Amino acid sequence: MGRGRAKAKQTKVARELKYFSPDTDLSALERELHASSQHDSGQSRFAQDDDDDGYDDYDRWAAGGR
Repeated sequence: MGRGRAKAKQTKVARELKYFSPDTDLSALERELHASSQHDSGQSRFAQDDDDDGYDDYDRWAAGGR
């Protein structure tokens, strides 16, 4: 009981989100993107050293060295 009212509210919210287009502050977006690109040192934050394959903990665990 009450599912109809909840579904109607979800439908209303979904419709509002679908058709609502807020004004985008492009200058703020540009500043944010520019600031984040300055923090990058040219490498991906997921980049790893060639010697570190990321499996050291798993290798120790698999070998029984928990």
